Amino acid sequence: MSRATSGFILFAVAVSLGCIRLGFWQLSRLDERRARNAAIAERLAAAPTSLDSALRDTATARYRRVQLRGRFDYGHERFLTSRGRDGAPGVHLLTPLLRPGTDTAVLIIRGWVYSPDGAHIDLGRWHEGDSVALEGFVDDFTSGRGPVTPREPDRGIRRLEFDSLRVSLPYSLAPKVVVQTSDSAERADRPARLHGPALDEGPHKGYAMQWFAFAAIGLIGVGAVLRRELGVAGGT
Repeated sequence: MSRATSGFILFAVAVSLGCIRLGFWQLSRLDERRARNAAIAERLAAAPTSLDSALRDTATARYRRVQLRGRFDYGHERFLTSRGRDGAPGVHLLTPLLRPGTDTAVLIIRGWVYSPDGAHIDLGRWHEGDSVALEGFVDDFTSGRGPVTPREPDRGIRRLEFDSLRVSLPYSLAPKVVVQTSDSAERADRPARLHGPALDEGPHKGYAMQWFAFAAIGLIGVGAVLRRELGVAGGT
């Protein structure tokens, strides 16, 4: 067997083993996603509780259902720009909720409304009254680089970045947001309520099969080369 052939076989085997490892890694990612989906589904199916109760363990607070009462502070309302829905451009409305008995407000994601350019909206059109009782689920603020401060007079922001929003408000802000889900009927005078995350399995299974297929191709190639070499050696 020539040195070039031996080198090809070693390279192909190494690549195939790497592909097999990546395939099992994707399967482990699939198991993690299934476990995450099960945890989210359990939280979304549980009976709603108070926000203070949900936040006692911030590590498990996300997607817990909560019920809140208070008064919307429309004077400090914001909106997330460039939020599509079924192919249409729009924004997500962000309204602080002032709760009785505490000086810490909660930022409520009230839902989606249409905006032709995803950056301008008449906020006053979407007021839903002051005193409210609502239900929703807890979600996280985001982090990242770039400006997130409100653009006056539209008050649009790019991300739910906690520190930037906190310093723009005249009161304390809870460390989690609440996505409102009650009153989910999509009427013309109300925002379209948002839903929990899609609990699909993602692309991991397909990726795993691709890596295993690459490994099989490599090993089949090695087998073909070995058969050829053995045939040549047997004929000499």
